[in-house]
Amino acid sequence: MTDELVRVYLPGTVPMLARLREEGLTVEAAHAVTPELREWYAEGDEEELEYVAFTRAAQDALLLLRADPAAPRRRVVVSADLPARAVGRGDGELGSSVIRPAGPVPVKSIAAIHVDGAEAVEEVGAAVDVVVEAQAGDPDAQFTVDGVEDHELEWYDVTELDLLLREVG
Repeated sequence: MTDELVRVYLPGTVPMLARLREEGLTVEAAHAVTPELREWYAEGDEEELEYVAFTRAAQDALLLLRADPAAPRRRVVVSADLPARAVGRGDGELGSSVIRPAGPVPVKSIAAIHVDGAEAVEEVGAAVDVVVEAQAGDPDAQFTVDGVEDHELEWYDVTELDLLLREVG
């Protein structure tokens, strides 16, 4: 019997993508449609729930960018299909989409790569500068962080990884 696959959204940065092929993608936490998320959004359909998980991964990418000042100011979200056994439980809070990947996510599990376009760089940079303050409840900082959500992340097939790295690296 095969293990059920779970769609997982991993936050990332461009330098993390550069290591993807050789090392896989390692993150402490990622996002998925969890039982806790389903319970919180009882009225949401699967597509809406996946959008929430994806958006939360994009928000976490801002924190990764904050930790890597040399990284290009573009949010990265990697969509992957992982066996359920490779997806650890998250924090268990009602409404949470957090999961813990059991180890590095190999390139063969990647379904798509999503990256901010060039037009988002300035606003992403501004959001990175204030993301910690936004998490602490500063309404002006939250407004700046929310502003980057107006930018749709561009979609790339995993076969376009080298092209993507040349374009944004």
